[in-house]
Amino acid sequence: MNQDSKASCAHDECVFVPWFKRKVGTEFSTAFSIGMSSYGRALYTCKDVKRGDCLLEVPFNMQLSPENLPSAFCELISDNVDSIARVALVILHQKNKGHNSEWEPYISRLPRRQDMHTSIFWSDEELEMIRPSCAYRQTLSQKKLLERNFLGVKLVFDKFPDQFEDPTLEGFTYAYQLVLSRVWERPEGFFLVPFADFMNHTNTSGAHLSSSDEQRTVVRADRDYAKGDEVRTRYGRFSNASLLLSFGFTLADNPWDYFQIDLDIPKHDQLYSQKFHMLHDPHNPSMKDVNEFTPSFKIQQGNEIPLPLLAFARILVCNSQQELDVFREEAAQRDGSLALYPFMDKGMEMAAHHLLYSKIFQLINQHNEHLEKLEPTTPDLSGKCVVRRRLAKDLLQGELRVMESFRERLEITAGQLQFYYR
Repeated sequence: MNQDSKASCAHDECVFVPWFKRKVGTEFSTAFSIGMSSYGRALYTCKDVKRGDCLLEVPFNMQLSPENLPSAFCELISDNVDSIARVALVILHQKNKGHNSEWEPYISRLPRRQDMHTSIFWSDEELEMIRPSCAYRQTLSQKKLLERNFLGVKLVFDKFPDQFEDPTLEGFTYAYQLVLSRVWERPEGFFLVPFADFMNHTNTSGAHLSSSDEQRTVVRADRDYAKGDEVRTRYGRFSNASLLLSFGFTLADNPWDYFQIDLDIPKHDQLYSQKFHMLHDPHNPSMKDVNEFTPSFKIQQGNEIPLPLLAFARILVCNSQQELDVFREEAAQRDGSLALYPFMDKGMEMAAHHLLYSKIFQLINQHNEHLEKLEPTTPDLSGKCVVRRRLAKDLLQGELRVMESFRERLEITAGQLQFYYR
């Protein structure tokens, strides 16, 4: 642990913990101590703990939520502004108060923007590193969501500009991503839970957070811990794409990684309108596999070929109205399924699988090309650049691993089809 980390830990014990105890009351006790890990602040056990033991209790009145906003602000917020954006306003309002804020010992320990690596903060050049990934598109969508939320709260900023720290889109984006990276959800909405939100993520089962009848969030041990062990919790079963977008980190071997395969009807297809109608007609009895049409399909490790994806591919390879009609008739004779049974025509069925194989091959090549650009890391790069290149590498390698597995599945299926048509 370096000197800065030691100083932070000492400050936590001298300032944050006493503040937390005063806010909670004399009955406060915890099995946690605050330390530093490679991910930043972390929680460690200060005594031996048994599975099921209570590690920490945080009363609801010690949690930040939209209810902490003054009513004068709430009256100006658009109805379409989400809960996370409202908590972000709380953060900006309290940060503006500085040492006069009752939440300052907590607010001052939240990550600074320069220490956050969520892809929202990446430059256009950095985002190019992950262009083949679904995380690239998700980042662009998240930016649009942020802009919509910002417009929904702009009246508050305009009327009370002196009540918020950095009431700009950039400042709002920082606060929104800060909240998104550590917020907890209860039936009533989203909340920041001080102290408990210092726990880092684990992909295995971690400490459990639950709400009690006593208006408290309770943290319980998922297993036995020895004194000094770090206690983590599972934020969720998130892929690296989700971890990067929401939290700013990735895992080298993430079992929840996935990739997306996008299919669409070419605009120049002479049967475009007929195929479009087949895909979108909910009353067509032969379309029960693709009634909920989507051009994007999510593939996880170990997945079979999704039935809607296979049905979509079979529609795409039809090159005449006659082939579409035959396909529709075959499906109607087989309980209306477009995907459970192969084409009666071997050539058509193999064409559908070749279409999927070609798409996967293209995605694999794109990922490999971008991974090659990430190697080697030049020595003149700054610390931030090195971190983000590593994140991009973890992301692309994780998706590539799932793609390779899916390609093998397609090859096995193609071999089975050869046997089927004998």
